[in-house]
Amino acid sequence: MKLYFSPGACSLAPHIVLNESGLPFTLVKADLKAHKLEDGSDYYQTTSKGQVPLLEFDNGERLSEGPAISQYIADQVPAKKLAPANGTMERYRVQEWLNFVTSELHKGIGGLFNPAMPEDGKAVIRARATSKLQWVDERLEGKQYLMGDAFTIADAYLFTVTNWTGHTGIDISGMKNLSAFQARMAARPAVQAALKAEGLLK
Repeated sequence: MKLYFSPGACSLAPHIVLNESGLPFTLVKADLKAHKLEDGSDYYQTTSKGQVPLLEFDNGERLSEGPAISQYIADQVPAKKLAPANGTMERYRVQEWLNFVTSELHKGIGGLFNPAMPEDGKAVIRARATSKLQWVDERLEGKQYLMGDAFTIADAYLFTVTNWTGHTGIDISGMKNLSAFQARMAARPAVQAALKAEGLLK
């Protein structure tokens, strides 16, 4: 398998999940500003969305959208318990978290990277994102991870998106549960390996 990624982007989440899975894969870096791959080819020729992540299978078929990719990976290695079994209420809870992170955090915080976003618009985004993150902080009370004591694919996505707060002027230092979660995730070997591979950790 190949994972098309951009350093620090939302593709970090399935990158972490792939590392957790133990499945073999290769990384292909995409420049999202120039929409070029490292070999100089047009990334739009690979995917008409021009976005990461993108997972390419050995047969040439491709799958986009991080939550879908992460669930696919988890289902290839059920013994790793990266996601609960399909059809269980626990699986729907993980999907509930994936959807929340996608719609309430990813798209909101991601807007702060847009250079065309005016400062008053950024202030609105920061206030809304802070409120949502405080809600997550409350949900993490007494838990190691979103689903309890065990890591799931939803944690990789939350870690990736909340990692953007430091670059976008959102202060989570007072959110003790979320801050502890971030530190716990950052210490996982699979996360360390992904961050190093993307040039985000020396």
